[in-house]
Amino acid sequence: MDKKGILLVNLGSPRSTAVNDVKEYLDEFLMDEKVIDYRWIFRALLVQGIILKTRPAKSAEAYKTVWTDEGSPLIVITEKIKKKLQKVVDVPVEIGMRYAQPSIETGIQKLVDQGVSEIVLFPLYPQYAMSTTETVIEKAEEVRKKKFPKVKINYIQPFYNREIYINCLAESIKEKLPENFDVLQFSYHGVPERHIYKTDPTKTCNLNDCCSRETNPSHQFCYRHQCYKTTEAVIARIGLPKEKTIVSFQSRLGKDKWIEPYTDETLETIPKKGVKNLAIVCPAFVSDCLETLEEISVEGKEQFQHAGGENFHYIPCLNDEDRWIDVVKILCEEKLNDFYLV
Repeated sequence: MDKKGILLVNLGSPRSTAVNDVKEYLDEFLMDEKVIDYRWIFRALLVQGIILKTRPAKSAEAYKTVWTDEGSPLIVITEKIKKKLQKVVDVPVEIGMRYAQPSIETGIQKLVDQGVSEIVLFPLYPQYAMSTTETVIEKAEEVRKKKFPKVKINYIQPFYNREIYINCLAESIKEKLPENFDVLQFSYHGVPERHIYKTDPTKTCNLNDCCSRETNPSHQFCYRHQCYKTTEAVIARIGLPKEKTIVSFQSRLGKDKWIEPYTDETLETIPKKGVKNLAIVCPAFVSDCLETLEEISVEGKEQFQHAGGENFHYIPCLNDEDRWIDVVKILCEEKLNDFYLV
């Protein structure tokens, strides 16, 4: 019988906060055509000719504010998830990053070295997007075909609406909510609007109205719709009225139109509407990272308070909470069992 294993895949991180390491990481990340989807020559001109001239130094300073003695928070937390998961499953578990090290190839190689020939690969993104789930699967398939043609891979699909995940996320948020808050803001990572249309093979998506529909063929590929469905399910599970919540999208890059509303603009306008006590959570991420610990918890707090807000409460990601490990275990075991059904 073929030996099975699990590969947990997250975004990735620079090796250190040194400017050169950050530059190397950003080069690999931003040159991915699933992230910046221009033709190669225009992508290279933008990334290598403009962005990498100034952004690495600024990003290095940002990374310094969140870096720990153990290293990058994202890598450290993913390692902790791996170690906890390994204690509750009876197959080998490794991690890989879409960008930088340890790479997806490194993770697969470690499993193969342990005799594994059937891998459950778990992209650690609740919602589907071209720049997350899709690029992970594409990269893993490229590596598999080139280096490990005899290895079989089962991919865990986006779990944004799975009851076990919703219950886990809702319980985690509810425990961390402050007693007095005016609004709970759900800040998801943004994507360009064109990405939504590009990832829709059904060609039925219309950002003006289809996200709110109960059903639409594009929903299984629509990141924006899935973000709203996660929010709706979580607030229903917590028991919050919809008017006490906000959905927004962060981390936009460049001048193209990204999905709205924007988190930074929201943080600057809601204090004028009477929101003085804000709780905010980032459910596009399962592990805290630069985008949550620095962009939201530090920069977002400053924006909110500068605009007249008073109390800003960032709610951490699921990270290595035991209840999240239980969810990861269940989702992985479902796919492990699929191998037996083939």
